[in-house]
Amino acid sequence: MYTPRNPVRPGAVVTARELVPVAGPPVPVPDPAGRLVHLQFRRFAGCPICNLHLRSITRRIAEIEGAGVREVVVFHSLAAELARYADELPLTLIADPERRLYAEFGVESAARALLDPRAWGGVIRGVARSTWAVLRRRDRPPARRQPNGRLGLPGDFLIAPDGKVLAARYGEHAYDQWSVDELLALATAPRELAPAG
Repeated sequence: MYTPRNPVRPGAVVTARELVPVAGPPVPVPDPAGRLVHLQFRRFAGCPICNLHLRSITRRIAEIEGAGVREVVVFHSLAAELARYADELPLTLIADPERRLYAEFGVESAARALLDPRAWGGVIRGVARSTWAVLRRRDRPPARRQPNGRLGLPGDFLIAPDGKVLAARYGEHAYDQWSVDELLALATAPRELAPAG
């Protein structure tokens, strides 16, 4: 099992802050309204693998919100690049081109992001779906040059309203993240017993 250099483990308390999304007002983390925050770290704007995963989230966003979870998704892209996708995703999108949040939460990059055979199914499905959508002019291709690279690993954190990290997952490859079912199970688990994943 992969362990990052500076992991944020369940039980840690996240410092309160406001994140500035590419669209909409600042977002407080943790959520003072009493919701859980699913803080996701993805790769770059337009990443076919990330888009495949985020579409599974958007298809079930009503269930996720019904479970008291707010989705906040961080990308290591420039805000202007990420803003091109904001209308398509009913999620809070945060640009972190300096990778400050990534460093704080211990979310790293590595060649295994794409080289791990477990990622290849997601890579093939994501690229095929993205290519088809681009050809039909229903999607945009990602920028050819990614200043922060294409080798980012995903990270998932479930944060309680008091700032306590209830669960954390560090992806071992580019398509290693919580499924919606895993997220909902964590969100509805007794707070003191929520497992790490």
